Amino acid sequence: QVQLVESGGGLVQAGGSLRLSCVAPKSIASVNAMGWYRQAPGKQRELVAGILTGGVANYADSVKGRFTISRDNAKSAVFLQMNSLKSEDTAVYYCAVGTLFSIDQSAVRYWGQGTQVSVSP
Repeated sequence: QVQLVESGGGLVQAGGSLRLSCVAPKSIASVNAMGWYRQAPGKQRELVAGILTGGVANYADSVKGRFTISRDNAKSAVFLQMNSLKSEDTAVYYCAVGTLFSIDQSAVRYWGQGTQVSVSP
């Protein structure tokens, strides 16, 4: 019954940009790490980026320098700015809420419904 509301997915050409947004209940988001996972057909779900409540962030090597994660604690929201998109970024992207210090998959408490990101050649 906990709902994470995602938006911002879509179709974009390679080299383009998209911005994903996720809003969670404040009581959950305010004291927990948040992040973004993605899953492409035939692949396991992988962590794209995570961010702690204080703003410390980490990224998958494949997206470093291209993606930026941020959060607005007052709005209980997390964002993923995706620039220089590549075809291999095509996947369903899931917002996630973890624990106080972890956004590892084993620590995820809540998942968003997923939003499709498709990057054409």
